[in-house]
Amino acid sequence: MDALMTGLSNLLDPQVLIALLIGSVGGLIIGAVPGIGPAIAIAILLPATVFLPDLVSLVLLLGVYGSSMYGGAIPAILINTPGTPVNALTTYDGHAMTRRGEAPRALSLAYSASFFGGTFSIMTALIALLVFGPYLRDLGALFGSRDIFMAAVLGMVLLILAHRQNMLIAALLFGFGMLITLVGRQSTRGFQRYTFGLDELASGFNLIVVIVGIFALSQALFLMIGKDDNAKEVSFKGGLFRGLSELRKYPLITTLSGMYGTIMGIIPGVGEFVAQFFSYATARSFSKEPQRFGHGSPEGLIASETANNAVPAAAMIPLLALGVPGEALTAMMMVVFFDAGIKPGPDIFEKSPDFLFSLFISLLIINVLVVITLLFSTRFIARMIYIPNRFLGVFIMIFAFVGVFSIRNNFFDCAVAAVFGFIGYILRRLNWPLVPVVLGMVLGAIMIERLTAGSSRVKTWVDLVDRPVSGTLAVVILGVIMVVLVSQIVEHRRRNSGPNKRGRKAPSA
Repeated sequence: MDALMTGLSNLLDPQVLIALLIGSVGGLIIGAVPGIGPAIAIAILLPATVFLPDLVSLVLLLGVYGSSMYGGAIPAILINTPGTPVNALTTYDGHAMTRRGEAPRALSLAYSASFFGGTFSIMTALIALLVFGPYLRDLGALFGSRDIFMAAVLGMVLLILAHRQNMLIAALLFGFGMLITLVGRQSTRGFQRYTFGLDELASGFNLIVVIVGIFALSQALFLMIGKDDNAKEVSFKGGLFRGLSELRKYPLITTLSGMYGTIMGIIPGVGEFVAQFFSYATARSFSKEPQRFGHGSPEGLIASETANNAVPAAAMIPLLALGVPGEALTAMMMVVFFDAGIKPGPDIFEKSPDFLFSLFISLLIINVLVVITLLFSTRFIARMIYIPNRFLGVFIMIFAFVGVFSIRNNFFDCAVAAVFGFIGYILRRLNWPLVPVVLGMVLGAIMIERLTAGSSRVKTWVDLVDRPVSGTLAVVILGVIMVVLVSQIVEHRRRNSGPNKRGRKAPSA
């Protein structure tokens, strides 16, 4: 309880309060502009966090992360264009309601569902911290270097398996991210690796510079080279308070969707998309009118928005408990922890419990601020939809280069960011995922560091899994791989068991 009160008092700092407000409102606007999204916004903001206090930096980034999905629902519902990738499922029913003249109802339902999902996940995490906090402090004694290594391996496996249609590509890109972390001076022995005689690479690639390049600059190039979308203006009349009361008609769907989002957020490498589709499919199976899904069903809209907004708070749990980020946005936040000298992992429950409470309470405040802002400012924020893509591209590029240069006043960092921006642009054009590269850098660094630290005790591969935690994680990894392999085999056989495979003659030409 003392940690809870200290965490609350930390949030009374004027700098933290300003960061809460800027992050919340800024995230709404960023989410409402198709083409930016929270990943690009956080990538642009990362250089500025170097000069801010650690809690202020994290609250600012959490504000953008948590509120952008609220804003992303606005263009998804009004013009059938998701503001952030995770709002894609919102277009199915949200825009159909707009075509029926029910835009205010759809928006208010989306806001209400998002608020419920976010609050459900945050309160679950806070209750877990209050109830299990004293026991979580003993986690540090259970986790050694080999255990953290296996936890990082689990994150890698789940990330790769999450890209079901592109697992080989995801694995290759993860390996590329790990290769990037090997550049520079080896920490224990001091020899140079892959520097090619360049003194600027002696300390390796700066993670913030790489993230800005891969996410922000690649998106800037994509927007500048592409064509501007001529979105038609949509006017809507009516209040936005209706959904607050209408949400109470669907208690089962909202609760199940909040649970899906929380559970999927905790599992590294899964995230919003899986949570959405599980909750959407479940809502459809429980609905009395399943035929309306995809054609303006309020239940479908509630399911998708509740699930995706329950993920951010839950995604912080594996990051804080194990030091293993589940996706790109929490990996970016991990950079702030590193710069602040805070090491996410089991020890954080003993050394900084008040810090944990501050983060989750700030997420709760962000959700309240966002809903209040949206109920009175949606018409203004909706104007952001119509900003030209090429203008956005130039805007992103300028701020990205200014941010990269400000870190160390070094033009070499700008050149590195440009190179990785071009790499990211190629990956976007090929429709390959960017997330494995960043997680390859973050998780790869953890794996290399922990394996090096525990190498004196590792003589054979069995020594990696001879501890209770590492052994359990190894069993989980093998189990997950087996489940995916079996499901792939079953799916392959189902596809190949068509009519012609059952003895029927093929029709003659």
